[in-house]
Amino acid sequence: MSAEQYRVVFDGELVPGMSVDAVRSNLAKLFKSDSSKVDQLFNNGPVNIKRDLGAAEADRYIQALERAGARARKELEAPQGIVLTLVEEEPSQINTGIAQMECPKCGHLQAPSIQCTSCGVVIEKYLARQALQANESALAVDTLSAGQPYAPPRAQVGEPISEHGELKVFTTQGRIGRLRYLAWSISLMTAGLGLWMIASMTLAVSVVAGAILIGIFGLGFLVVSVQIGVQRLHDLGWSGWFMLLNLVPVVGTLFPLVMLLMPGNQGPNRFGAPQPPNSRAVKVLAALWLLVPVGGIVAAIALPALS
Repeated sequence: MSAEQYRVVFDGELVPGMSVDAVRSNLAKLFKSDSSKVDQLFNNGPVNIKRDLGAAEADRYIQALERAGARARKELEAPQGIVLTLVEEEPSQINTGIAQMECPKCGHLQAPSIQCTSCGVVIEKYLARQALQANESALAVDTLSAGQPYAPPRAQVGEPISEHGELKVFTTQGRIGRLRYLAWSISLMTAGLGLWMIASMTLAVSVVAGAILIGIFGLGFLVVSVQIGVQRLHDLGWSGWFMLLNLVPVVGTLFPLVMLLMPGNQGPNRFGAPQPPNSRAVKVLAALWLLVPVGGIVAAIALPALS
């Protein structure tokens, strides 16, 4: 007896809180395909993602799609050919010498007829419609290997999608939380201070070379600052263009506090998965910010006394 076979069907339903763009991006990574081909999944109604799967394998597909933000379901494949089941019946119920047929829809046993006497379906039309749907599903699956409109997962769908985003400093993609924003900012300031000292010493030797270094280092400091700030805004679910609020009078003095104090989104948002847990180094670097106001207070008290 062959094991039951299932198919995975996607109706276009998304996990609550996930946007279509984010799900399309996740599916493109899962299927190892480009977004234009994955778009076909959302435009053609129910689509068979994969057929002829065992129950466990079908569940792995569904879990992988769920983690990507797409809700799918598994359906039992219709058995091929005639399936006979031995049932004990009373001798009076056994039909001898009279041909019987089984309704393909409800399974009702009756004498050969065009229409089922139980559910009323026209048997020939029902079988033709089922065959047409099966051919359309088979055609959709066959086009996957040809590269259109999308390809089935070539990655191991049983492997879980990472729950956390990848950390990259020099980019405007991804998300970082409050402590990592502080830690990266103080690291950037420390590096900027060192580069400024190098440019100052060069300036003492050559005005032209020193001015060039100051311009290069200043531009680099600005670019990295914007990249870190944009990633922090992504963690809040906001566009990176909100960084321009720092240039608005009055608002620009308060907006950095919003970026620093407002907690980020729980779970994935339209900019991707949340950041990995903060390491000990991140926590230590973030704690160094406490030394800045403490050092200012100590200097304000000590300098008048020393003078």
